[in-house]
Amino acid sequence: MTEERRPYLSSFEDRHGRTRWRYRRSGKTTSIPGQPREPDFEEAYQAAIEGRAPRKAEIVKHPGAMMPKSFKDAWKRVLRTPEWLRHDDATKAKNTRLAEDFLNMTVVDEVTDVWGDMLVSEFRRRHAKDIIARLSATPHKAKHMLVAIRKMIMVALDEEWIDTDPTYKLSYRPEYKGWRAWTEAERQTFETKYPIGTTPRTCYALALWLGNRRSDVATVRWDMFDWKRNIVRIEQGKGGKVLVLPITPMLRDALAPLERKGDAVLMTAYGKPFSAKSLTGTMAHWTEKADMPKGCTLHGLRKSLGKLLAEGGASTRQLMETLGHDDIEHAELYSREASQAILAKDGMSKVTRLVQGKKKRG
Repeated sequence: MTEERRPYLSSFEDRHGRTRWRYRRSGKTTSIPGQPREPDFEEAYQAAIEGRAPRKAEIVKHPGAMMPKSFKDAWKRVLRTPEWLRHDDATKAKNTRLAEDFLNMTVVDEVTDVWGDMLVSEFRRRHAKDIIARLSATPHKAKHMLVAIRKMIMVALDEEWIDTDPTYKLSYRPEYKGWRAWTEAERQTFETKYPIGTTPRTCYALALWLGNRRSDVATVRWDMFDWKRNIVRIEQGKGGKVLVLPITPMLRDALAPLERKGDAVLMTAYGKPFSAKSLTGTMAHWTEKADMPKGCTLHGLRKSLGKLLAEGGASTRQLMETLGHDDIEHAELYSREASQAILAKDGMSKVTRLVQGKKKRG
């Protein structure tokens, strides 16, 4: 028997030749696991002295911990793919928000398990449909979240964690209305209220005659314009495209009288460039002052240009190149609406000629 120099502690060899420890006091014997100076041993010995049960070590989950081949693991790998690195900052931010919402979403409402900790191989088609159903109040979020999930699934396929895509041919296209185009009467009202040379009119002209998004309106610079060649090079924030567009007479007239006080074309009353976020509320303020109806948004002017292009007979490809669309579906929204109106007008004119012709012959 080996003695450790601690009160009431002794050791012995079991039948397998291993050294065991025990605590003996007042006729009571307590088994002490492990060996001296090991955490479990020290806790058990201290507990025996204090006459209590040993405390188990608290397991704290590290915030960055993740299960191999889980959705969290897949998302970390998405962030290293060439496709992800080519995205602009706005696209990255949107997809990151959606991915984090999914990773923190409970698998079912009754449990605390979240999708981020689940293996990608456990994801089934019914799970994707369930997520869409749970986001039925925000259908466009559901659509874009499905896109984010598919990025993780593609990584899992590339890493050979799974053999098939459970979302293959799972189509979800919620009804899309989007921002409406301004009517001709609304454009006339705005132009009457804000003459050329005013800040509202400048913002309006940049959004309408360049088809710019909010972020691009705020960042248009004078050095983008080549007045001799009559072109402007627009550097799009979304997608990182550079569009070379003609300077229309309407845009030239709107910009001609402006003082060039800085690099940016659109300036605040304090001589500073507008921030992209502020323009949404600012345009709402300008339209309200002009007694215009709600729905006359800054992005609606981009829609207005698309509508004008389509009504003027521009092809779908011309629409895409002018507005910077990558998706032909967006461009065809304008073309279909304009084609329907033009064809209907042409058809009804034939009916009118037919009916009036019969009256004249009668």
